[in-house]
Amino acid sequence: MNDAEDGTTVTVTSKGQATIPKEFRDKLHIDTPGRVRFVENEDGEIVIRPVKRPSEIRGALATSETGGEEQTATEMLREERERDKKNLDKKHRLSENGK
Repeated sequence: MNDAEDGTTVTVTSKGQATIPKEFRDKLHIDTPGRVRFVENEDGEIVIRPVKRPSEIRGALATSETGGEEQTATEMLREERERDKKNLDKKHRLSENGK
C-alpha cells in the first residue's frame, strides 16, 4: 500500500466526534466552524463533502423562467406554492366534474 491508500487515522470520541485533519479541510475547502455532509457512493464508500453557507450561495438562485434574473429562495418557494395550488385546484375541478 502507498501513503494515499494508508490514509490518516483519527480518534472518534464517545460522542461520535472526529477531527478532520487540516490537510483534508484545506483540500476540501471546509471552513471552521463549518458543516460537512457524509454521502455513501455506489461502491459503499463514505465521502465527506463540504456544505456551503447560505451567504456563499446567495445570488446563485437564478432560473431560466425569470430570464436569468436572480430570485430569492422565498420568491422561488412562493412561485412553487402558487403552481401547486393551481394544480390542486385544477385536479379538484376535474374530479368534481367526473362525479
